[in-house]
Amino acid sequence: MSAYYPESKVEVSGFVARYYDILINIVLLGRYSSFIRKAIRLMGIGPADKILDLGAGTGRNACLMAGYSSSEGEIIGLDISEEMISQFEKKCRDFPNIKIINARIDQDLAYERYFDKVFISFVLHGFPQQARNQIVRNAFKALKNGGEFFILDYGEFSLRDTPLYIRLPFKLMECRYAFDFIEKNWGKILLLQGFSDFKEQSFFSGYVRLLRGVKTL
Repeated sequence: MSAYYPESKVEVSGFVARYYDILINIVLLGRYSSFIRKAIRLMGIGPADKILDLGAGTGRNACLMAGYSSSEGEIIGLDISEEMISQFEKKCRDFPNIKIINARIDQDLAYERYFDKVFISFVLHGFPQQARNQIVRNAFKALKNGGEFFILDYGEFSLRDTPLYIRLPFKLMECRYAFDFIEKNWGKILLLQGFSDFKEQSFFSGYVRLLRGVKTL
């Protein structure tokens, strides 16, 4: 969050915030919509699931998740960008079981053993590791026993060994925190925080993945 972490790029504003979904789709050559729909489908959302969306952004993901929910389900998004929150409210206004809250996800959250699923999409890599650890702890605490934590973000790879057409845009567009994110063993990190039973689905030749861990304590 740039206001708190000046070298990060996870909080956006101005032009980028207003046209965020369009810009992401352009960057991914029109593949973003089908990609995010598949990722959310793989979450196996049940009609009554309660879902916490960390760094919920424009609400595009929450609206897609709501398509699997019934009136018994609930989706709560957290974000700190007023521009993103405004878009979220407009996009999701037709879903009574969705709400957005202005809150920092890198500080202790009040939720405890309430959610069936916690989802975070292309946000975790934009924090320093200490803040990431707090976000993971928040997810663990917020989940019911047996609940699932889904991280949709970069996979594990060596930037040095990637083709130039991947390496150059990554260096130009990403913040410095992303460079160590891709080198970490996130299965091991989640295991130390109490998660297990990991599954992952790779996208874009393994440079992006959906990683799932289950709260087992």
